[in-house]
Amino acid sequence: MHANYIVELTEHNFQQILESSSRTPVLVYFWANMMPESVELKTVVEQVAHDSHGTFTLATIDCEAQQLIAAQFGVRALPTLALFKDGQPVDGLAGPQNEETVREMLNKHLPSPEDQAFDQARQLMAEGNYTDALVILKPLESSHGEKGDFKLALAECLVETQQFDAAQAVLDTVLMQDQDATYKGLIAKIELHNQAADAPEIRNLQDALAENPDNADIAYELAVQLNQINRSEDALELLMNILRRDMNHADGEAKKTLMDILAALGQGNEIASRYRRQLYSLMY
Repeated sequence: MHANYIVELTEHNFQQILESSSRTPVLVYFWANMMPESVELKTVVEQVAHDSHGTFTLATIDCEAQQLIAAQFGVRALPTLALFKDGQPVDGLAGPQNEETVREMLNKHLPSPEDQAFDQARQLMAEGNYTDALVILKPLESSHGEKGDFKLALAECLVETQQFDAAQAVLDTVLMQDQDATYKGLIAKIELHNQAADAPEIRNLQDALAENPDNADIAYELAVQLNQINRSEDALELLMNILRRDMNHADGEAKKTLMDILAALGQGNEIASRYRRQLYSLMY
């Protein structure tokens, strides 16, 4: 049984299949039982399609059974491969081939694994899953790090996972031509966060802690306030300092609050992972 990205071309579906090349490239493979080379290569091309996991549709056409369609394409030799994009042929191969030549031809037109991963991350972002999207984006910095759309996607994930300083550092590198509505929206979110961080009650607690740096109750209250304005990393640092001195501060309230913040940040968050390790090393 074939995957849904391998189809057999007939007079009933060939128009629909070719039109689908506006969304996903379509590789049409012309073969016939009377040509053993084309039967052998058919197996190879199907394996390439399986390995590509749907980055293109493979449409096989039995030229003996579908002579009228084969004639419409003007095929003169078997086997023949023709790659279609947007309903038009963009590349092809005629005559006996091996797996390497087939892959070389396809690689000129198909997205790289890194591009596919970037698309997957953007799909997760569209679903509101910024934590998992960030896990995918991080390893792509070496291949996509200089691209404007990648920087904006990375910054958006950092903002939505409350890593505002890291997001600002990324946005500082965005070139003028890439500073679109998304860029301006992210800058605005960071500014709102910074304004909230400068609220009078926050400043008063910071001043009080500066005067009494060993006062765990003030530090705890400041941590709670900072977490409410999404300054999770600063809150976690204060709570860890409390726990280093007194693991049972306020009947375990500091530890419980720290655990709640870690849970809210999620498993894939780098900040949460760092403080989770620190807490475990303190406990065990």
